[in-house]
Amino acid sequence: MTLPRVYPIVDSAAWIRRLLPAGVRLVQLRVKDRSPAELRAEIRESQGLCGRAGAQLIVNDHWQLALEEGCDFVHLGQGDLDTADVPALRRAAVRIGISTHDEAELARALALAPDYIALGPIYPTLLKVMAFAPQGLGRIGEWKRRIGAIPLVAIGGITLERLAGVLAAGADSAAVVTDILRNPDPEERMRDWVRMATDKPGRARATAPADFQWQGTHDD
Repeated sequence: MTLPRVYPIVDSAAWIRRLLPAGVRLVQLRVKDRSPAELRAEIRESQGLCGRAGAQLIVNDHWQLALEEGCDFVHLGQGDLDTADVPALRRAAVRIGISTHDEAELARALALAPDYIALGPIYPTLLKVMAFAPQGLGRIGEWKRRIGAIPLVAIGGITLERLAGVLAAGADSAAVVTDILRNPDPEERMRDWVRMATDKPGRARATAPADFQWQGTHDD
């Protein structure tokens, strides 16, 4: 499976409607603190928007609703794995992505044969307080060597200026949140991300920044 080189993570169908025209072909919907009815409505609207645009939707956490609504992907955190019915998702051909932060989590994820693995946070993030230290570019290469052909998604603190370095380090895809959503012109910023992600690989490597390298231990 091949993922788009970049995709946004948003908290509403309204954001998806805004960003799809910028060339987005994959988007993650991460909605918190909403009622089941509101969650279903957001997922259903988002799925419809993506379907009409030829894009695919990743639903974060809410695997049961994603299954019922016929979504393409679910993204599961380590806590979600305790209750998620992975066989049911497989039977419905729902693709599964799993978050990882350390070697134990990576081993658990690999045992489930996921469709992609996410690693984060790569850089310090403004979105939420993380229990794990920033992973850095070096950890991306380590993870990619470990998982082989499984797509690797880098997430956490990634900006447009850091994107080339993240991809050059070995990530197959980069997920973005605040660099888009907090930008004064989110749609144009999203277009910039898509343009950079589709640039020639050689040029991306030539401009790769080296402003952060992972130096922690494996249990960060």
